[in-house]
Amino acid sequence: MPFAANSIAAIINEARSNSSELPWIEFKTNNADPQTIGEYVSAMSNTAALFGKAHAFLIWGIDDVTHDVIGTDFKYDKRKVGQQALELWISTQLQPQVQIYFHDTTIDGKHVVLLEISPAFAEPVKFKGVDYIRIDSHKKKLKDFPDTERELWSIFTRKPFESMIALENVPGELVLRYLDYPSYFDLLSLDIPSTKDGILEQLLTEKLIVKDETGAFNITNLGAILFARRLSDFPSLERKAIRVIKYTGNNRIAGASREQIGGKGYANGFEGLINYINGLLPVNEVMGAALRKDVPMYPELAVREVVANAIIHQNFFLTGTSPVIEIFDNRMEITNPGIPLIDKERFVDHPPVSRNEMLASFMRRIGVCEERGSGFDKVVAQTEAFQLPAPEIELYDNSTRVTLFAHKTFSEMSREDRLRACYLHACLKRVNREYLTNASLRERFQIDVKNSSMISRLLNDACKSGLIKMVDETVGAKNRRYLPYWA
Repeated sequence: MPFAANSIAAIINEARSNSSELPWIEFKTNNADPQTIGEYVSAMSNTAALFGKAHAFLIWGIDDVTHDVIGTDFKYDKRKVGQQALELWISTQLQPQVQIYFHDTTIDGKHVVLLEISPAFAEPVKFKGVDYIRIDSHKKKLKDFPDTERELWSIFTRKPFESMIALENVPGELVLRYLDYPSYFDLLSLDIPSTKDGILEQLLTEKLIVKDETGAFNITNLGAILFARRLSDFPSLERKAIRVIKYTGNNRIAGASREQIGGKGYANGFEGLINYINGLLPVNEVMGAALRKDVPMYPELAVREVVANAIIHQNFFLTGTSPVIEIFDNRMEITNPGIPLIDKERFVDHPPVSRNEMLASFMRRIGVCEERGSGFDKVVAQTEAFQLPAPEIELYDNSTRVTLFAHKTFSEMSREDRLRACYLHACLKRVNREYLTNASLRERFQIDVKNSSMISRLLNDACKSGLIKMVDETVGAKNRRYLPYWA
């Protein structure tokens, strides 16, 4: 909330009383350039977070040397950028957005303006894609000061999202209404205590709730996002509900034929989510020993793992966005907010690094996802077993998308499909202490030995593309062994 009008002068006078300009306070006279103001908002917000301040201040009408009141002609409410008011325009250029408020006041009969800036809270605040910081009372680009940037990021990571509070001062009776505690005990195969206090004590142990100073309880983000009966009961988490969209055909042009937004927490709603997704997925009809039968287009283990990863590894601090599962006739796209903390090319061999370790740990305990370091391996292995194209990972500005593709024959695959499959096959072999060979890749694509030259050409292409490398170039083509480029 912005400061009350009657306190603005006192705040400015307190800022003036310092013998020097503090890093989180900047004095100006009449500089009203929108670009400059936006850059200062980024710098001051990040600096406030660095120094643990509740606010930063940009003040017009104060001499930056003597701190005397000199007044200003700056009228923020009259300043526009295009058709937008200055305050709104600055806000739209910030990523992530932080709260800013302009205030007018009069001190010693002179007009003074104060811009109140909230501190960055999850990641450095950028203005037009660039993050700034204050160094020795000067505005600088954050990237030019890597030590300061590391220190700022360490501040953001000290308090994980899961331990933050979703709902405050909740009586015990209401805790049990808001949280689906029977599902908690069921998923962990525990007996439900016979008393309310016993149930609450177990939820406290798991940090799903914490006690507050009034004797009531605060429901943590961990408790709410895992076991909310209705995510809509938690305003800060309502937009984190998972969306599932089924399209007609292979694109979004025709629109969605089915769409559903999940209402439950991720733990108590996960099996229902997977069942709903599987009910929308296309199937293949195959001939068995005597009967035809329908088999899923995608292996269920791969679907479970990719969806679980999207849930667990999302960046909860990105507002207004949530995991989205989109189903087309020829593919399934799973998108989550945030980009991974490890190189996307190393998903198979690298242990996962999660922003949300408490969430990830609990989801592993209840069997929602695989053990650490084995999840994406199994996704690749399952797509190979089902003779599907290799999954594709794409990174965008603030999101990650994993795509599972419907079946294609080798001849139907593009060059990119084949190279991606070759590289991931090499990665999978490497983590199993084996080598990629012409024979193993033929088996992966179900190519007859008489067509081994096709695979040899693909292997040469993958080597030239820098995806794999030969173990020993002196060995004949048929007996060559290959490793991923990083091995």
